[in-house]
Amino acid sequence: MSRPVIISCALTGGGDTASASPHVPVTPEQIAKEALAARAAGAAIVHIHVRDPETGKPSRDTALYREVVRRIRASGSDVLINLTTGAGGRYVPDVEDPNRNSVVHGMASPESRIEHVLELRPDICSLDLGTMNMSNFAFINYPQHVERMAQAIRAAGVKPELEVFDLGHAAYARHLCEKGLFSDPPWLQLCLGIPWGAPASVESLQAMRQMVPVGGCWSAFGISRHQFPMVAQAVLLGGHVRVGLEDNLYLKRGQLASGNGPMVERAARIVRELDTEVATPAQAREILRIG
Repeated sequence: MSRPVIISCALTGGGDTASASPHVPVTPEQIAKEALAARAAGAAIVHIHVRDPETGKPSRDTALYREVVRRIRASGSDVLINLTTGAGGRYVPDVEDPNRNSVVHGMASPESRIEHVLELRPDICSLDLGTMNMSNFAFINYPQHVERMAQAIRAAGVKPELEVFDLGHAAYARHLCEKGLFSDPPWLQLCLGIPWGAPASVESLQAMRQMVPVGGCWSAFGISRHQFPMVAQAVLLGGHVRVGLEDNLYLKRGQLASGNGPMVERAARIVRELDTEVATPAQAREILRIG
């Protein structure tokens, strides 16, 4: 039988993209609806951020996560729910005092960053491993904080998806695996094309793939125009894939995607054309050993 490939769909993200496309979901109802559309198109996992329903800006409000998760679960869908923990690591030094963050609520404690995860117990949650320059701000993930989050996530029975933006992050992932912080198999998401992390190239993907711990599972995505080429490359190299409006607003050049469903449909076509199969949520659970 052909290899099952997990398709994850990142529904909305935490960037200021709602103003760039009318199709980016904002309210809990819209985000949940997009999750179900992605599942219908072939996604086994949906990766969820929430937004302020009034402004469309990113939010960390647990009540919004609660509403999205409630709606998905109430639908009876078998899709795996993956909640982000990335918010709370943004730092821009104040011009007058670089010791002070100029971003209001930009940094948060480890416990605050995972509060919604501990309450809602999703199947999966993201765990960002490394500190890096990201576009025009510093994304800070202090090692002791990462480890505290990892321990609490494991105690809650949630599978962490380790976000790897560069080779150093992959090396740190291996180190944490050797310390026994994660249950088997570790699950890595290789993130390509984000300024200023690893570029979205075959060479970068191959190098990062080589760093995946023995027995680990991995997925990859590229942002913007690299989204679908990286789907093909990840499948060819033996990995799983991610698409969605968090990473790219366009279905093809000049054509805004009308939602997450069409992006998953295109990814599914690529998966099948490369003689692999689209994994069901049940298969994804088996691959990742999620009960």
